[in-house]
Formats: sequence, structure tokens, C-alpha cells
Amino acid sequence: MTQTRFLGPSALAVSPIGLGCMNTTAAYGAAPDRSAMLALLQHAVERGVTFFDTAEVYGPLANELLVGEALAPVRESVVIATKFGFDIDPVTGANHGGLNSHPEHIRTAVHGSLRRLQTDYIDLLYQHRVDPNVPIEDVAGAVRDLIAEGKVRHFGLSEAGVSTIRRAHAVQPVTALQSEYSLWWREPEERILPVLEELHIGFVPFSPLGRGFLTGTMDQSTAFDASDFRNNIPRLSPENRSANQRVVALIQRIAVEQRASSAQVALAWLLAQKPWIVPIPGTTKPHRLDENIGATSVTLSPHDLDALDAAEAMVQGARYVERLQAQIDR
Repeated sequence: MTQTRFLGPSALAVSPIGLGCMNTTAAYGAAPDRSAMLALLQHAVERGVTFFDTAEVYGPLANELLVGEALAPVRESVVIATKFGFDIDPVTGANHGGLNSHPEHIRTAVHGSLRRLQTDYIDLLYQHRVDPNVPIEDVAGAVRDLIAEGKVRHFGLSEAGVSTIRRAHAVQPVTALQSEYSLWWREPEERILPVLEELHIGFVPFSPLGRGFLTGTMDQSTAFDASDFRNNIPRLSPENRSANQRVVALIQRIAVEQRASSAQVALAWLLAQKPWIVPIPGTTKPHRLDENIGATSVTLSPHDLDALDAAEAMVQGARYVERLQAQIDR
């Protein structure tokens, strides 16, 4: 993968498809074998992936430790993004619940991330969720100070609404917004994408494969581990998985015509939306990583794109349970 895309007004250069690292420690069931995940991250580097996404809360702490160890030998040739924003003890990893983006906590969190990632700087630092108890201007100002000190290079937001984006950008230019976006979650198109284009902010879609559903590898009989995060996704309940097979069938039809996989079609659709969109599919399997990278070679026709636009209207089930949806900034 030799192509490059650029995020933000400062043109942060990254591979067109990054790697979401969350499930290399835990999220979709039991934690994978650590040595295998180190090898996966190293394989990603060998295949040309330069953009790696982690967070303090993944584990907590364990994911940054894994990513830091894997990427230390190639640190200068990769872009590492991580996140702050939850009320987590940066030493023990104890999650106290709720959000915490107070400036002093941001600074403590960043120092912890730097240690775990074995680096002197964080390429892209996101606020993981907007904290309603802390003015976004204070958050942006804290990150601006860290950038001035050389500890952070770029500022990002996650799941932020239009007003928050504008207010933050006025204090410290925002390089990227990370939010969910895929063939079956199109909400960002209405208000978010226009303001990102206006302000020259890049977009990093997480869950670009619908948490695995758009790959066509699960149906109503698929059983999730009791600790699997997908148990919190209403549209992935057994009855909704059955109804949503219509979406998969649409993608599969185009995949056959393209001689590609369903995952590649779903990712190619995202890449075709804007040149400043960089999806970060996650995986724990090298062959799936290779498959995802292959999406950069798939060119969808205008007819394909029009046909895929019908997917959103077919989706049944909410994105999140109410408790999680309440954390999303509007």
C-alpha cells in the first residue's frame, strides 16, 4: 500500500486505510494472544499501514502498551493516534466511570500515554468523548499547550457535534474528527461532513465494517462472547441481524461483480466519499488485514455507488443502547 491521504489543515500524511487497534487487547470477547497481536501490528507495518489508532481506555492501558511495544522499532515512520477523556487512573488503569477532560487530567493522561507508547510525542491526540462539564475551549487550550511543548503534534475530536468542532477549532486547529461512519451509519453526512470540508478537517471513520457485520461473516445464529461489546449494539441483536441480511446481500452482489470481498466493497465505498476520509477497520487476523488493505485497489463505478446508497434505508435497529447514545455530542 503506497498511497497516501492527508488529514487536516496541517496535512498529516497517513496510509489511506489505518488499523483500529482496540480489539487487539479486548473488546470483542476474550483478549487475543499478545504475541500474535504484536506480530499482527508488525505485519501491518510491513504491508504499508502507517496509521495506528489506540486509546487510554482500551484495556484500560493495555492497548497502548501493546501498540507502543510493537511500533517502537519503527516509531519515526508511523503515525500513532491515541485518546483521553475518561476518568481513568493512568497508573493502575482503574476506571472510575464517567468522563474527565479537565486540563490537569488531560496532562496527566498524556504523560501516561507517552510512557506506555514508548515515545516522546503523540502524533494525533483525540478527546475521546465530549465532556459536558468542561468547556471545549479549555480542552483545546490544554492540547494547544501540549503541542507547544512538543508532546503532541495534532489535535482531534471524537463523536463531537458541529458546535463543539467549531469552538474547538477556533482555539486549536482540529486535524481530524473520529466518529462512526459506514454504509449502515450515515448520520455524519447531514451536518458533520459539510463542516469538516469547510474547515479542512480530516475524517477517520471507526467501525467502517459495521463491527464486522458488513463483511457478511455473521448471521442471526452467530454467538457473541458474554464480554463482547457487540452485545450493546441493538442492530446486532439476533432478530436485527436476520433483518439486516438485506444490507449484506446488496454489498455481496456488488462484490461479486467487482471480484472483491464484501469488506473491500464497504471500505472502497468510504474511500470514494471524500479524499480526506481514512477508515480504521480493526482486526486480529493477518489475512483480514491484507483483505482490508486490498480495498484501496477497488474502484466502484457511479452505478455501484448509487446502488450502495440504498443500504442505509434497509437497516433495522438502533446504533447504541440509550446509555451509550447519551455520551454522543450533538
